[in-house]
Formats: sequence, structure tokens, C-alpha cells
Amino acid sequence: MKAAALTGIRQAQVIDLPKPSIKNDNDVLLKVAVVGVCGSDVHYYLSGRIGSKIVQYPYVVGHECSATVEAVGKKVKHVKSGDTVAVEPAVSCHQCPQCKMGRENTCCNLKFLGVPGELAGCLCEYIVMPGDCCLPTTGRLTHEQAALCEPFAIGVYTVQQSRLAKGDKIAIFGSGPIGLSCLVAAKIQGAGSVYMTDKVDYRVEFAKKAGASWVGNPDKNDVVKDILQLEPLGVDIVCECAGKQETIDQAIEVLRPGGILMLVGIPESNRVSFAIDRIRRKEITLINVRRQNRCASRAIELLASGRAAIDSFVTHRFKLEQVNDAFDIVADYRDGVVKAMIIL
Repeated sequence: MKAAALTGIRQAQVIDLPKPSIKNDNDVLLKVAVVGVCGSDVHYYLSGRIGSKIVQYPYVVGHECSATVEAVGKKVKHVKSGDTVAVEPAVSCHQCPQCKMGRENTCCNLKFLGVPGELAGCLCEYIVMPGDCCLPTTGRLTHEQAALCEPFAIGVYTVQQSRLAKGDKIAIFGSGPIGLSCLVAAKIQGAGSVYMTDKVDYRVEFAKKAGASWVGNPDKNDVVKDILQLEPLGVDIVCECAGKQETIDQAIEVLRPGGILMLVGIPESNRVSFAIDRIRRKEITLINVRRQNRCASRAIELLASGRAAIDSFVTHRFKLEQVNDAFDIVADYRDGVVKAMIIL
């Protein structure tokens, strides 16, 4: 089968790999249809690592995908050959203490598509996944919508964990696909004003069109001052989706006392810092977001019902052979890209 593999820093090419096969009764053989290019894929493309996860070349990345079921193991009953599925990229053991606590996203034995040392990614023609990672869409979603379920589920989970109540004021720092997913999920949940920032002008404008109440570029405006002029008491929740020290600092300043800081973005550095006197005096709650947990089905339902209108997130489409073009355009924030999809 064909696969797009990283072969060096800022290098990827199409290679031939053996087609996988079903080995366990709970396995599902999937023909991959669409793969979304995620920021984490681009981290591996640009630097060959994220923290301790280091690429050994050649390596296939990718974890946001939809697929058609080609074959199933003997114990798989909820999907059959020909079904369209959204793929949950996290493979949990369901046996460890974390899983038994209902925390499959922090499973002690967790393996994730496209993470070095765990599982090869889905940027290839076929993959095999456990049956419980194959979520049927029953014909209600397009392949692109099904692929969007993975990032959108992170937004749904973030808002769920933030305990957002109707009318709460929320700021979202970082207006990429995850920040935009938080915006859509927050509005569905009944958020009041939503303030969004980004350093890329076209993403600021995209956030405004997507429904943000206010948008700003921190390279051009004092976003902390501007938000506090509109919300003198501070906002209730901040979703930090950029993974940057400066956005963490801005979040602490705009939060009201007793506010909640959701740490969603993945920093490139191994450490970040907090102004401890500020977060202590304000008694700010910090909540880390580890991907998502048990929100994929909710994401599918919101998309299928039309309540979550996120089709516009997909701005660019590429063939597998154009993998370098896809990664470059996302890495360099070119041509108004929000979400690039690779069509197999």
C-alpha cells in the first residue's frame, strides 16, 4: 500500500509498505479516506520530535482520519464491511487503574496514532484499529466531517471540563482548528461573550466570521487591556490553545478571581512558568486537557444534527503525493489555511 512518511526534517515522501491485516478478533481493517493535517504532525515535520517523542525515519504520521470498513474480526458486531467510520486515534487498554476510573485518555498503556514509539500514523491507504476505536457515522457525515470529529471532540471535551455555564464569558487564545472547535462548542453550551486572539491576521478574521464576539492580534494590540476594558471584572474561563508562554501570561491577567484556565495548547518547550502570586491571589484553577475523553460520540451527534457547523474549517485539500505541499502550507500559515485535508 501507499503511505506518506517523514524522511527527514521538512521532508516527506510516498513510500510502499505492506498492507496490514486483521490479527485479533476485535480488529477492524480500514481503508483510509481522508486525513487532517494537525499541528502535532507539523511539529514532527519541522523538528522531528515533540518532547521525548522522537521520530525514527521513515515514519508515518497522522491521526485525524475517517475511513471505510473493509473487514472486521470475529468479535466486532457494531460495524461491518462498507460502513463509514470516524476513527478514535487513542488506543486504551481498558484494564489499568486509569481506564477503570473512566480516564481512558490517561490510560497507563495508552498508544496513539502517529506518535513515535507508540503507533504508526494513518497517512496511508490502510490501517488496522481495535473495534472500539471505530465510530460509525451511519451515513450522516461526510468523510471530511468524520475526520474533523477528532479535533472537534477536543473542543467539546475542553468546554465540558471547564464547567462552562450559560452566559459565562470566555477567552480563547489561539484561533487554529482547536481554538475554533472550542469556540463552536462553547457557543453550543451557551457561552456569553467569546474573546479570541491569534497572531495570524486571517485566522483572527476567520474567528470573527465563526462567531467570536471580539477578536484581536496581540502583535498589533494590547489584547489584555482591550479585553479588560470590555470585561473589567475579568472573564470566567480562558482556553489557552496556542501553547505559548505569552498566552499563558495573558490568560492569567484577563481571568477574574476564581476563574478557570484550560491548558489546551501543546508548548514546544518542555517547561512553562506561571506568575504564582497572580494565580494564588486570584485563586485561579488550572486544568490540563489531555486530548479528549468520551466526547467523540457527542462530537459526531453535534455534527450530524447540524448544531456544529464546522465544514468551513476545511480550507485546503491535497492528494497523498502532495504531502510536502500540505505540510508546508500549514507550517508556514500560507494561503489562509485553517485545516488542510489529504484525500486518499
